[in-house]
Amino acid sequence: MDTSDKLKQIKQSFRLRMNGETSRSMREKGLSYHINWGVSLNDLRSMAKEYGKDYDLAIALWKEDIRECKILATIIMPAEVILPEVVDIWMEQNSSPEIAEQLAFNLFQHLPYASQKAFEWISSDKELYEVCGYHVLSRLFLKYGGLSDRAEDEFLDQVQVALHDTSLAVKHAAFVCLQRYAGLGEREEKLAMPLLNHDNFD
Repeated sequence: MDTSDKLKQIKQSFRLRMNGETSRSMREKGLSYHINWGVSLNDLRSMAKEYGKDYDLAIALWKEDIRECKILATIIMPAEVILPEVVDIWMEQNSSPEIAEQLAFNLFQHLPYASQKAFEWISSDKELYEVCGYHVLSRLFLKYGGLSDRAEDEFLDQVQVALHDTSLAVKHAAFVCLQRYAGLGEREEKLAMPLLNHDNFD
């Protein structure tokens, strides 16, 4: 089966798994997509297993302005082959906090250059870039532990600014990331606590 046939099959299968209530709830919360079938993440992960890692299919899925296609693309894209330029394009084309999270959890945390990209994104002034960057760092803290001194200083400087951001999504992602950092050890907890306890964060 070629890529176009797989894409057609996937799009048809969304109708069988659609959840109108979930889709409507997302719209009410401001998560707007051109098409949103309301398919659950568990269903999408099950679908992804049927197709396995597939670069060409992931590229084709991402081009569709459909929530479920975007999420599937993040799951089946092989992290070891996606080029930084393609990562940049996907970031530029993303307009949803949900997809930013899925990109971080399903794909970007596994990139060989994940840390470099995460620091690039948290230092940007773009909301979804920052959200994605903090989610990636949260996962990297869980997998690999701490940071070099230089990276640690940069992280603490950036996260302090993010905790005062006007965007709740950025604040939340930064706060969760800082909590993960604080859980790495006593030294990290001591550095993080003044920021976690800051009165201006709500």
